Amino acid sequence: MLTMPPRVELRPLTLSDQEEFCTLVQASSQLHEPWMQLPATAEEFKVWMRRFDDGANRGFLVRVRETGEAAGMVNINSIIRGRYQGASIGYAAFAPSAGHGYMTEGLAATLDHAFTELRLHRLEANIQPGNKASLALVQRLGFRYEGVSPDYLYIDGDWRDHERWAITAPNPWTPDPSLPKV
Repeated sequence: MLTMPPRVELRPLTLSDQEEFCTLVQASSQLHEPWMQLPATAEEFKVWMRRFDDGANRGFLVRVRETGEAAGMVNINSIIRGRYQGASIGYAAFAPSAGHGYMTEGLAATLDHAFTELRLHRLEANIQPGNKASLALVQRLGFRYEGVSPDYLYIDGDWRDHERWAITAPNPWTPDPSLPKV
C-alpha cells in the first residue's frame, strides 16, 4: 500500500502569528459560534497567548504544507503530570480551509506529538452536543465517548454542557519521568 506524505504540519503558535490568526478567526466567526470564542483582535491575541507561558498549555497552528496557509489551530490544555499524565485539547478549523480534512490530519499529528514527544497518556476533548462536525472528528480518530459533563464550560454567555471524549496512548508507551514508579 502506498503511503501518502502528510498534507499538514504542526507549528508552535507564536506572537508573530497574531495578524494571520486574528484575520482567520474573524473570517471564521460563523463557523466557530456558538462553539468557541477565539481572540479576534491584536490585544485579545496577546492576552490569550499568555496561557502558553508556563508550559501547562501548548498551542499549534495546523499549516497546509503545500501553501503554508493556516488551516486551523490546536491547543493541548492543562497538562497534568504525576499519576494522571494527561491534558485536554481544543481545536478549530479556519473557514477558508474547512471541509478538506486538514483538521483530521492536524489533530492526528497533535495526538502523535502528545503521546510521543510530550509523553502524555490521555487526552480529553470536551465538545458541546450540537457540534456535529467536532464530534465526527474525534470519532474518526478513535476517541471514546465517556459521558456528559453538565455546565462544563462558560461559552457565549452561558454554562454549556459538554460531551467528554478521550483517547489514550497506544502501546507500547514510554512514560514521562514524572510518572511515579509505584
